[in-house]
Amino acid sequence: MRKVLITGCGTGFGQEAAMRLAEKGFDVIASVEIYAQVQTLKRQAAERGVSLQVEKLDVTDEGDRRKALAWGVEILVNNAGVGEGGSTVDVPASNIRRQFEVNVTGPLLLTQGIAKQMAKRGAGRIVWVSSREGINVNPFTGIYAASKHAVEAIAESMADELQEFGVEVATVNPGPFLTGFNDRMFQTWESWEDEPSDRLFDYSELAFPRAQFDPEPVYATLTAVAAGEVDTYRNLEPKSMIEETKSLINAPWDRKIKENLGKRPPKLQASFDMEPETPVSD
Repeated sequence: MRKVLITGCGTGFGQEAAMRLAEKGFDVIASVEIYAQVQTLKRQAAERGVSLQVEKLDVTDEGDRRKALAWGVEILVNNAGVGEGGSTVDVPASNIRRQFEVNVTGPLLLTQGIAKQMAKRGAGRIVWVSSREGINVNPFTGIYAASKHAVEAIAESMADELQEFGVEVATVNPGPFLTGFNDRMFQTWESWEDEPSDRLFDYSELAFPRAQFDPEPVYATLTAVAAGEVDTYRNLEPKSMIEETKSLINAPWDRKIKENLGKRPPKLQASFDMEPETPVSD
């Protein structure tokens, strides 16, 4: 399997994974959301000394998804995504819908057609770029986390459903990494079409609530999973957060609904205390 389609290559994890897979000799189709990103990515690839087939592919566009069926994709990396920050009771309806269209519905519809092609060939690999928030939650990222919880359900079901057809399915679950993505989530309120006085929170006072890691581990892991060099289904980075993540999965079983009622949780207060783009200190 050599032909790889990666969505969301305009920036971040997808762009770097596309470059690294091309350096490994894979035939990489790097897709971007809008035409304006096509030439930019081609130029960046040339500067890097790699060859990419760069295509405009908006996962929410039916015509773009149909176009991808002609590319003979053997490895699909569902990386395209957006993040919506804000309280679950404040985020406007249109923003909620877009969160799920980009992160869940669009990628799933794209995958359906390509997965059937893989099943007919008896081989294929599908990598879902999920998130640590696909298995945990935090205040002010609940809508984003909900979309990634949906991705987790889809990916795990898909792994069972495609197993007999020889199609591999895996997830990559990045935690808080300093790529700009997390901080942009906490700026989306600036374009909300709502009544600001109705909001529970003043979002000008908030920031992403955790210090963020250098993204190199995600670049390396995403590249390795896509290349078939790693055979674990779930791949969380940074690995230093695995035990914390597992403990937080179990935490709701012990939570009491009246405990600390009327008080602000420390993890919510962290959004008020943290400065944007705070790196993890060594």
